[in-house]
Amino acid sequence: MIREADARPLVIGHRGASGYRPEHTASAYELAFALGADAVEPDVVLTRDGVAVVRHENEISGTTDVAAHPEFADRRTTKHIDGHELTGWFTEDFTWAELQTLRARERLPEVRPASRSFDGRFGILRLADVLRIVDEASSSSSSSSSSRLRRAVVELKHVAFYDSIGMPYAEIVAGELASAGWDARPSQLVVESFEKTALAGLRARGVAAEWIFLLEDSGSPADLVAAQGAGAPDYASFLTPAGLAALAGEVDGISLDKATIMPRDLKGSAHGVSDVVPRAHAAGLSVFTWTLRAENRFLPRNFRLGRDKAAFGAWEDEFAAILSSGVDGVFADQPDLAVRARELVALRG
Repeated sequence: MIREADARPLVIGHRGASGYRPEHTASAYELAFALGADAVEPDVVLTRDGVAVVRHENEISGTTDVAAHPEFADRRTTKHIDGHELTGWFTEDFTWAELQTLRARERLPEVRPASRSFDGRFGILRLADVLRIVDEASSSSSSSSSSRLRRAVVELKHVAFYDSIGMPYAEIVAGELASAGWDARPSQLVVESFEKTALAGLRARGVAAEWIFLLEDSGSPADLVAAQGAGAPDYASFLTPAGLAALAGEVDGISLDKATIMPRDLKGSAHGVSDVVPRAHAAGLSVFTWTLRAENRFLPRNFRLGRDKAAFGAWEDEFAAILSSGVDGVFADQPDLAVRARELVALRG
């Protein structure tokens, strides 16, 4: 559970400060901490030679310049990942040395042209690189007036898929955490996944962390679908009283799509928060939510200002409503705005 000394709720830089820099780059992570984030979130996928790298997905054509590399043209392929057919270039088909030749690009260039201006400047990172950035941020803050440990919220991605192709995901990630000295830092390390079995697998290897189960607002967990087929429980079943009680014996908390906390009507508008946070707290679970983003494109219809999808809407109102729900942590693309909203909520009492 989140410690009492922490700011409430934690502000987690979603893939770094991904509203301002290409996601999962050193610049994005460093900027997130400079803007006041308490933690950053690296998503972990694997290379062919077993290196844990940080990308939101193992398919990388949308966030790197891989398509512009003729030497990798024959790597383009189609795969079935977690029930979805995807065509592109996949990290597990590259060595770490090969991935180092690629440069990062903004995933949403039409929404974030300022971030797009940084295309080509930064390379891909390993998990170890991100953990070093977190250590440096903690060391820097310890010498300032605002001393506090910074955290890493590590998301395990596509674990059932990797296991199905013979790549021992848990073994590789546990080894990387141990090598970096991060396998026994439960006050700093949070591990999350949409695959509950993935959390159990890493925990069984002796990693000490806070364990968070991610839940979509629809569908079923990929690992359970792989094991049970059509009979797999859906995410909603975990939010029933019995489901929450069962989770409390397996994980420390849950992380929810913000639409689960602040539901939208058929017109895409939101008018208040649900009771899911207090119900989860009553079961002994902490609650995170994702993702706070200031642009109109990502806000409920009644929080948008004008028709420009890239323009900032009434983000303060949406952020404040979600922060006031009692959540313990929020993922934010613009962590400075989430910090500001947290301060406003605190002032209102």
